[in-house]
Amino acid sequence: MTFTGLLIRIALALVFLIVGWWAARLGEGLAERSLNRLKVDAMLVRFGASITRWTILVLVLISALGAVGISTFSFAAVLGAAGLAIGLALKDVLASLAAGVLLLVQRPFKVGDFVRAGGENGTVVEVGLFHTALNTPDNKRITVQNSKVFIGNIENVSFHPRRRADIAVGVSYDADIDATRETLAAAAATVAEMPGALTDPAPQIVLDGFGDSSVNWQVRVWANNADFLAVRQATIRQVKIALDEKGIGIPYPQMDVHLPRGAAAGEEGA
Repeated sequence: MTFTGLLIRIALALVFLIVGWWAARLGEGLAERSLNRLKVDAMLVRFGASITRWTILVLVLISALGAVGISTFSFAAVLGAAGLAIGLALKDVLASLAAGVLLLVQRPFKVGDFVRAGGENGTVVEVGLFHTALNTPDNKRITVQNSKVFIGNIENVSFHPRRRADIAVGVSYDADIDATRETLAAAAATVAEMPGALTDPAPQIVLDGFGDSSVNWQVRVWANNADFLAVRQATIRQVKIALDEKGIGIPYPQMDVHLPRGAAAGEEGA
């Protein structure tokens, strides 16, 4: 290769780099505007724009090396092998990254929601690319890997503006069924008049089945999400008061032990 030919190749490589740098900035801007137009989360916008820019720069660098005369096949092979090694070493991190992107796109919850996810529960403080931060009810900060959040069930407690409190009640087998229903209905009606409780949907009294030592019922009362715990506590209190006033017993588990007569006599002789 002549000196002139080398200079031409170097000049061509410089042109590739200059044009590529401009194309990378242009691609970054286009990706950012496109994602903003789709109303994607701001963190995902920056991530997508950055990935676009660096992808274009890597392709431009490989093209520039080829223009100079350097074989890009071996370079691409080394780059691919390095990428594979890094991917295997960081597979858990990459899994969390992919899960974080999907969480930001699908948005099963947002900051401020109370969720149960990844084996933890709390109020969402931050949804990052790798981790989701939660504040627990006892005021602890928990950071959960996005991969654990995404692969499991996500329960968004705050998604709907109202919730139903289901109170399990067991009463004695001696209690009259109709009288028990009326008593529980009266207790639920009293709770429905309290602040935060709802009358639409109306409270429900459900005969739930037969337990080992009780007839089982459910008292179902609806409440505004913010008042759920207060309404649930009030329902439990009112049900207990109503059952006590009507003399309806709430049995507790007990065990009767029967000994054979021979065994009892043997114990007395000893």
